[in-house]
Amino acid sequence: MDGFVIAVDRGRYTCVLAGAEHGVVGAELPTVTAMRARELGRKSVVVGDRVNLVGDTSGAEGALARIVRITERRSVLRRTADDDETTAEGRLERVVVANADQMVIVSALADPPPRTGFIDRCLVAAYDADVEPLLCLTKADLAGPEEVLGYYTELELPYVLNRPDSDLDALRALLAGRVSVLVGHSGVGKSTLVNRLVPEAARAVGVVSAIGRGRHTSTSAVALRLPPIHGIDTDPGWIIDTPGIRSFGLAHVSADSLLHGFPDLVEGTVDCPPNCPHTAEEADCGLDAWVAAGKADPRRLASYRRLLASRAGEGDQRGEIDQRGPGEGDRRGPDE
Repeated sequence: MDGFVIAVDRGRYTCVLAGAEHGVVGAELPTVTAMRARELGRKSVVVGDRVNLVGDTSGAEGALARIVRITERRSVLRRTADDDETTAEGRLERVVVANADQMVIVSALADPPPRTGFIDRCLVAAYDADVEPLLCLTKADLAGPEEVLGYYTELELPYVLNRPDSDLDALRALLAGRVSVLVGHSGVGKSTLVNRLVPEAARAVGVVSAIGRGRHTSTSAVALRLPPIHGIDTDPGWIIDTPGIRSFGLAHVSADSLLHGFPDLVEGTVDCPPNCPHTAEEADCGLDAWVAAGKADPRRLASYRRLLASRAGEGDQRGEIDQRGPGEGDRRGPDE
């Protein structure tokens, strides 16, 4: 039987069978509990994986199926605990989710202020994973989006604005038919957003993690089926909540690929010398002239070079200057 992994907890995997994933939603979604078969070896199974199941797939209490195969992943979102691949944390690569179509980067416009350093990292991770990014700006009743959107104006980054009293129609339309992974710092309103998108979220999490005695830890991801859109007979999609992701170490991303997270700077490297490191110390780097000519925001170049330095293990990541929002400096680590 073909299955879709929606939760992982201490060696047990909650799956929905193919076909059922497009059926009922919330806590009533029929699930199958499975374990990894020995023949999988060291291959990890993560939320979002499409798998093949054998054994008892009835979903009855106490039933246990086996995952015998992981189908080829169309996208893999990864992170490391550190940027520097020479460190133990940098070598420890984790697959966050598989087969996501879209990364929804949730950022508040105020309380707390937007953190563009974190957003930049998410964009690098999304582009590296071949996942489309979507910026979801919350608390739009407290501050306007102009400065944040201005910072990303050259990227034509898709975005939605949310207020506590606004409907979620625009966001729902962008989530429909897709598997979307939500990332964001605590306090930005991500949990509130999840609960508004899936009113049954708390009960659904309790069911899919029943194998872990009903707990949903702060480090576990869970896929939630979106309810149908009223009057529209289409696949409403899935969201994957990742409450444990508060940073993206990028040691798994090569220095060349890191630039792809800054598409507004790519054209500026055309006049760079061969093997240009693009650092501030490289006198002939074309990026400085590109920014000086007004073709990119200097803050974007500064952010890119901070990531380059961090990846090279230079400086104290925790002590680097990052931005609360465009133009407003603050002392904190690049992920915080």
